[in-house]
Amino acid sequence: MTPFRPTVLRWAAVAAWLALSGLPAAAETALRGTGDLGIVIERAVGRVLLVENSGRRRLAEIAGLGDLSHAAAVFSRDGRYAYVFGRDGGLSKLDLLTATVVKRVEQAGNSIGGAISQDGRLVAVQNYEPGGVKVFDAATLDLVADIPATYGDGSARSKVVGLADAPGNRFVFTLYDAGEIWVADLSDPARPGLRKYTGIGRQPYDGLVTPDGRHYIAGLFGEDGLALLDLWNPDAGVRRILDGYGRGEQPLPVYKMPHLRGWAQAGGKLYLPAVGRHEVLVVDGASWTEIARIPVKGQPVFVMARPDGRQVWVNFALPDNGFVQVIDVPAAAVVRTLEPGPGVLHLEFTPRGEQVWVSVRDQDRVRVYDTASFAEVAALPADKPSGIFFTARANRIGF
Repeated sequence: MTPFRPTVLRWAAVAAWLALSGLPAAAETALRGTGDLGIVIERAVGRVLLVENSGRRRLAEIAGLGDLSHAAAVFSRDGRYAYVFGRDGGLSKLDLLTATVVKRVEQAGNSIGGAISQDGRLVAVQNYEPGGVKVFDAATLDLVADIPATYGDGSARSKVVGLADAPGNRFVFTLYDAGEIWVADLSDPARPGLRKYTGIGRQPYDGLVTPDGRHYIAGLFGEDGLALLDLWNPDAGVRRILDGYGRGEQPLPVYKMPHLRGWAQAGGKLYLPAVGRHEVLVVDGASWTEIARIPVKGQPVFVMARPDGRQVWVNFALPDNGFVQVIDVPAAAVVRTLEPGPGVLHLEFTPRGEQVWVSVRDQDRVRVYDTASFAEVAALPADKPSGIFFTARANRIGF
């Protein structure tokens, strides 16, 4: 305990001085951890809300972050810093303890997300324009690697999607236009190692790394099926799974692309959104074969498991984006339908899953539900909220 005493004494001295001076001591001396903090993207105004999930309250607003119409975020290992990826190519580093922008760089013309390396030292951004991946030092946001997504004869660049972190300070991503998966080894950022897998399928639109870091799965928009890469056995190449899961059925128009990053793993099974269908696919996690389909109200966008795996929560594209449905995993069926309001865009569970936060864009609200009773326990004002990200993600692979 000895090493902490000087700090405690310094804070006590500061508090005493502030009390004598008449200045507010509470704001200056409050100490806190970051484990129950998070951010809510306010997409229309280029701002995020700093929130605390234990008290279900707003703490601060952080503005000046550019175009957040498709924003995502990752966190430093200690949960203090958030890295926000804007649609305009902006990369912003936020200090959650001071509610300030540490640094912002405009690194591309059109960007849709990123990832942080296993050791927390590198932040990678996937770009539509120019197509490729840029990698930055997490402490300084200095550029350390630029990986253009050139394909074919090298004259064209592909949009990059599905960027995820993998063990060994690797990043895995897909080339939407080229139909390829690339694995970038950033063990030495000055000399990135690249391994490319071609011909994986048409228009891979998103990707994920399983929670154990072993498998990368790319969803395909141009055809029924997914592409699977075993990162423990990369020489085996890419394998097709769930090939033709919609064969023989009339495809529906797709109103919003589902997000594989918002997927679910529970009870040894995977729960994945079916593109353009009113179904959640249930996949055996060992054989990678389909074992069931669960009918749902609309086209699923996010299919997310409660941390204990007992429930799977689903939101939908238009015209059903005012609803959320809850699947009971043992029953393999929908057990509750909620109506938070029009424009449900994202779901985020508290770290142990007792509550879920739901962004309701068209009502300018974030609604919080108890996951046992399904009762609404709070509603927070927010300007056109979209993504909700809690710092618990800092300790999860692929998030």
